[in-house]
Amino acid sequence: MLRVNLIAWDNGVGLSRDLRLIADVLRDAGISVDIQPGRGRGKLRKWFGPWLRRARIAFQRTLRRPRYDLNLMLEHIHPELLGAARHNAFIPNPEWCLPRDVKRLPRMDHVFAKTRHAVDIFDRRGCRAAPIGFTSVDRHDAQVPRRRTFFHLAGRSGAKRTRLVLETWARHPEWPTLTVVQHPRTAHFSPSAPNIVHRIDYVDDAELRRLQNENLFHLCPSETEGFGHYLVEALSVGAIALTTDAEPMNELVTAQHGILIPFSHTGRQELATRYLIETVELEAAVEAALALDDREIARRSLAARDFYKRNDAAFRSQLVQVVRMACQGVPSASVIASQATDAAVKDPAMLAGTA
Repeated sequence: MLRVNLIAWDNGVGLSRDLRLIADVLRDAGISVDIQPGRGRGKLRKWFGPWLRRARIAFQRTLRRPRYDLNLMLEHIHPELLGAARHNAFIPNPEWCLPRDVKRLPRMDHVFAKTRHAVDIFDRRGCRAAPIGFTSVDRHDAQVPRRRTFFHLAGRSGAKRTRLVLETWARHPEWPTLTVVQHPRTAHFSPSAPNIVHRIDYVDDAELRRLQNENLFHLCPSETEGFGHYLVEALSVGAIALTTDAEPMNELVTAQHGILIPFSHTGRQELATRYLIETVELEAAVEAALALDDREIARRSLAARDFYKRNDAAFRSQLVQVVRMACQGVPSASVIASQATDAAVKDPAMLAGTA
């Protein structure tokens, strides 16, 4: 049985979700997976990081041979763990890929990319990145009645233009209800408006799922994304997502099933470009959503749900394929060539990373 060592900071949000999702897919395919928490950020890392590094190095020295066929590292590269496996692969989020991670790229046997955007970024740095796409949990609940209202899942992120969304909505009392779910840590602005429901209290998963299904329109004007879980969760419930017309967001949401918002200007965050929309573009996108008739809403909703299901199936197949090949020591160039051969006989829209 192939053995994979899955390494990432179990941060309780996005990375934790990625860890569980990848582990489940690989285990379902008969691959043994251990999850090893990577180093986190902030004070805990400062206090305990040196001790953990020494402990891990000492542990590796006790091994006569690697325990795993593959180390699969998410978001950051952990050099002290390279010896735990015969081969090493990296799944980056470009917006969090630090200079030290870039310096360590030559030590990776493989880079697996969630999006076409990430493939381009790492190809330019001499890494032949194999696209695997990605997926999110299916949040669909057909029992929840749909309403022509709007939903914005800000969470803990500071890169979803939440303040702009709130300020713009407060200027339009004629617009339908907007529900915003935001973590208290980042909820620094909360306008008083009759058509805004700003949830900064704890929202349990059942209530969050109800909100995702109830609102036909999801506002997702991300500045950048490593993948975009809240975008793909919106697609899973058949919502019409309004998102930034820039990569990688427009790899997941197209004009066929969503509404794209032109960006006004750009910035940088590590290896990623940040694409920022402004009020005028947001207003136009909301008005376009409100102008859709029931038939067009139904068509786009079905197309969104269909995209989610095809992308989800493609990712699960692709991940297992590239991990098996990497475990067996197949070079990156051969992994990518195999993907290209498979893509020739598959629907190219099935894989978000290559669609």
